[in-house]
Amino acid sequence: MSELLKVENLTKVFTSGLIGGYEIRAVDDVSFSIGKGEIVSLVGESGSGKTTVGKLILRLLNPTSGRILFEGEDITGFNKKRLKTEYYRKVQAVFQDPFASFNPLHEIDRAFDLIFRTFFPETSRGERDEMIDKALESVGLNPDEVRGKFPHQLSGGQLQRILIARSLLVRPKLLIADEAVSMLDASTRIDILNLLGDFRDKYGTSVLFVTHDLALGYYISDSTIIMYRGTIVEMGDTERVFHNPLHPYTKMLLESVPDVNVKWEFRGIEPETEEGAVYSIEGCRYAPRCPLASEVCWKRRPELVEAEKNHWVACHLYGGE
Repeated sequence: MSELLKVENLTKVFTSGLIGGYEIRAVDDVSFSIGKGEIVSLVGESGSGKTTVGKLILRLLNPTSGRILFEGEDITGFNKKRLKTEYYRKVQAVFQDPFASFNPLHEIDRAFDLIFRTFFPETSRGERDEMIDKALESVGLNPDEVRGKFPHQLSGGQLQRILIARSLLVRPKLLIADEAVSMLDASTRIDILNLLGDFRDKYGTSVLFVTHDLALGYYISDSTIIMYRGTIVEMGDTERVFHNPLHPYTKMLLESVPDVNVKWEFRGIEPETEEGAVYSIEGCRYAPRCPLASEVCWKRRPELVEAEKNHWVACHLYGGE
């Protein structure tokens, strides 16, 4: 599988407060790649840095350091004009809240206007209408039932499909779906996931699927990346990561997935270090919560090592130095 996107040593540092604040390394030396036609799930709890990674790739945030290579070209140096006319023609996004993506005072047809003004300025009104109708039909919507409607007249599932139709109208090579189904009901979630898979199969679109839900990541992805406090702790083929988890954090996440056949009891919450202090730990960020942490875990950060074919883990238990 040829490489479409490559992230190298990507880092984003925020500062808490104006005076005397501490640094938050929301994304810390992250590296991974996405192949053409590959669906990659970026999984982690709130505060793991997964959404920040997506925003960095979209250049909605500027990285503190590191590189983002798209089709072999470093896009971190692109100016706004090149981003708008070249990069966003190939990279599109669908975000978490479909209602927040529409102006409540405008009909949903206006959501397509920016796409046409930017990428298809020479198309006639008739051509635009035909393209919009085909895009809506491709995501399972009847144009006559949604066009001319205001956002409050449609369901969350319909709005999310419209957003996907808008993004895929330009046939992007990469779609970043950031918690794109978390606000939808279970049956609609599966429909949207299947829709993303269908577009991958039909057009070769790669997908970075950002989620906190392990089950959704397992359902849709070819590869999985597990993040914790700005760092990658494990990544590889989805089947290997889920069926042979190596990092203690990945194991904890999988053990936390509810099972209807298990009687659950309250287990409490693992104590964590003071806010901000975890980002200054010299070693593994997960050490304060890890039941297997040793002295070396606090002193030296483990590197990602290939524990088995197409399966990497950052843990001193597997020889990471």
